[in-house]
Amino acid sequence: MAALGWLTPRRRSATARSVLAGEAAAEAARKSSLQLEQEREEAAATEPAAAEPEFPVVGDVRAAAFFDLDNTVMQGAALFHFGRGLYKRKFFQRRELARFAWQQAWFRLAGVEDPEHMQDARDSALSIVKGHRVSELMSIGEEIYDEYMADRIWPGTRSLAQAHLDAGQKVWLVTAAPVETATIIARRLGLTGALGTVAESIDGVYTGKLVGEPLHGPAKAEAVRALAAAEGLDLGRCAAYSDSHNDIPMLSLVGHPYAINPDAKLRKHAKDRDWRLRDYRTGRKAAKVGIPAAAGLGALAGGTAAAVALHRRRH
Repeated sequence: MAALGWLTPRRRSATARSVLAGEAAAEAARKSSLQLEQEREEAAATEPAAAEPEFPVVGDVRAAAFFDLDNTVMQGAALFHFGRGLYKRKFFQRRELARFAWQQAWFRLAGVEDPEHMQDARDSALSIVKGHRVSELMSIGEEIYDEYMADRIWPGTRSLAQAHLDAGQKVWLVTAAPVETATIIARRLGLTGALGTVAESIDGVYTGKLVGEPLHGPAKAEAVRALAAAEGLDLGRCAAYSDSHNDIPMLSLVGHPYAINPDAKLRKHAKDRDWRLRDYRTGRKAAKVGIPAAAGLGALAGGTAAAVALHRRRH
């Protein structure tokens, strides 16, 4: 994967490294989206066209949607799931697995990101993949998605993303997870592409360094801004979705911000600004009317999936 690592920046404002990380993520996302678009066109050529459903922004090609990944689209953190898959393939030892497991458990219980955990996960991931080929990690990432991530997608959030796609809009993941992991998830969900942390590679081999900094906080906003400029998007007509207050810079960029499974700080911020909310962890209804009805069905499905997963862990 071209980027393995992420960390909550200590500074809240965009820095030169934030801009570099954002621009690098935008460039990588555009390249990967071209391949994904070609794959979808080839698949569509063999399938009958589906009727276009109703949606408020049908045909608005200058609008797009940006989705955070961890705890917004998927339960838990993608990097931790990826680490579990690498351990299974003997990339590192049991002691490191225990640390990944603890960080993942804390993240799922607390529902917020811990800077020290992120620093540790970033450093561990970079050291683990250093010297490995990007193509090797991409191939393994496909397998890990099937093993640990596919059944952790929130159906409700996926319904929201599909509504944008059905309206003819592009949908991007925006995450601190490695851009390769994010691209795999985007492909599997039928999304346009992904913005993610970009790791340095030379001749297709990871060096163990990042390009800029992890795509987190202000860097996400820079990535969205750069991609919107390249794609000719009107951010005032775009939507963004996230669970974390760390993504307030990204959410504040667009005309239609949504708080999905929000942490306490984001929930308060969203309510103060009359942003739309949706919590698929408990099936609570949105705090503001206007989210597509399909998401309501997704909330019930999401709650059921979570209950099944908990039952499996207990047995």
